[in-house]
Amino acid sequence: MNKDFLKPPFGLKDVEILERESLYKGFFRMERLHYRHKRYRGDWSSTVSREVLFRGDAVGAVLYDPQHDLIGLVEQIRPGAFGDPNGPWCLEVVAGMVEPGETNEAVVWREMEEEAGLTPDRVEYICQYMASPGGCDERLHVFCATADLAGLDGSVNGLENEGEDIRLLIIPAESVFAELYSGRFNNAATMISLQWLQMNRSRLREG
Repeated sequence: MNKDFLKPPFGLKDVEILERESLYKGFFRMERLHYRHKRYRGDWSSTVSREVLFRGDAVGAVLYDPQHDLIGLVEQIRPGAFGDPNGPWCLEVVAGMVEPGETNEAVVWREMEEEAGLTPDRVEYICQYMASPGGCDERLHVFCATADLAGLDGSVNGLENEGEDIRLLIIPAESVFAELYSGRFNNAATMISLQWLQMNRSRLREG
């Protein structure tokens, strides 16, 4: 099989950053980058200017109970979804930002306690992807965490000092998959995790 597509023809050596303008620095950071890059035809581009939001790495994990065939998702308000037809309360996987010196796996365990109020039995890596590389550097690392979810539906969690108000929903897997493309699961980390779970559900149930 031809795997040439896995090797990009260019790398960082083929990009020249001419100037970086700091536009904002708060919870996130935004810069305007002025750069030029090597082109497929062999020459260099003219100067390109683009604004980039720097968020860093994040981790997301879908909760699954293989014994009872239940899926755990969290629901919370998201300001970026104020214009969404379903409203700003989004149904998501447990997620959090990676702090300096912290491993991706450590974030899963920390966020499970903070957002879902539980400790998983084990976690399995799914994949990593860039959320919106056209204007953001955020990279998501996605996991599946298994745990006993019976009796946890409706619990409210989150850190008070961070203004979090997070509800844990425990839903039968068949119900989730039947509504997978209804628009309720409207973010990439959740869709990717659920699609992976749909493909690997039988294996996880077999232990």
